[in-house]
Amino acid sequence: MTILVTGATGTIGKHIVDQLVQRGAKVRALVRDPAKADFPPQVEIAKGDMLDPDSLRSAYRGVSALFLLNAVTPDEFTQALIALNVAKEAGIDRVVYLSVIHSDVYVNVPHFAGKFGVERMLEQMGFSATILRPAYFTSNDLTIKDVVLQHGVYPMPVGARGLAMVDPRDIGEVAAIELIHRAHATRPMPLERINLVGPDTLTGTDIAAIWSSVLGREVAYGGDDTAGFEQNLRQFMPGWMAYDMRLMSQRFLTDGMAPEAGDVVRLTALLGRPLRSYRAFAEGVAAQAAANA
Repeated sequence: MTILVTGATGTIGKHIVDQLVQRGAKVRALVRDPAKADFPPQVEIAKGDMLDPDSLRSAYRGVSALFLLNAVTPDEFTQALIALNVAKEAGIDRVVYLSVIHSDVYVNVPHFAGKFGVERMLEQMGFSATILRPAYFTSNDLTIKDVVLQHGVYPMPVGARGLAMVDPRDIGEVAAIELIHRAHATRPMPLERINLVGPDTLTGTDIAAIWSSVLGREVAYGGDDTAGFEQNLRQFMPGWMAYDMRLMSQRFLTDGMAPEAGDVVRLTALLGRPLRSYRAFAEGVAAQAAANA
């Protein structure tokens, strides 16, 4: 049984491939540029693009389960629908899809709304799917670590409602478990949604306090200025994406990103260990910075 992983060279995809290999699964990685693929030798490489149905048809041959991840791009929704339609043609109905927590709540945020549309397709077209709904990735904060370390400010406008930040390694492990579970099931299993969260739900001031404790000096929360956040993002990403991120951060302020009752217990049982915390992430960043000083 071959499991195909899309987005295999990205932050989440690499963890999934590693976890599948550790569990003895036969893995095929879909990549745009095989020259940039750096995987264990037993991983099969398939060159393809989600906007190229023929390349997907080739990559899907002999596949029993699919991990679908679509990057935040202007045509993310189209890519996902093409990938799933071609999967259906190929007889692949066992899918693990990376959506996002509260995709049905953040209805005005483009990449959330697109992911919820994909969820509806999976449900209505009869896929045997696990829909993973991760909260904010702890690794997102690698982009602002220099601001924290050098200027003593945590600048992400996450607000006072709280985010259940999740470690990408935990996402990868849960995804691998679900892929193997579905691939080896003797009959199609019903669709299921799993919220992927961290052990703590943290506000902006909570996160600043964690950095203060880890670094041994004051780190302040930068506040809830989502317009300023958008302008800062425009320095290194397209305007449409910066605006998408601004809309998301505005929903952080009004709605937060909290787990549902039982989410942490469920994930802890599934992994057989505690979830990785934001404090552990901050400690790792601080240790790396000290080693490089």
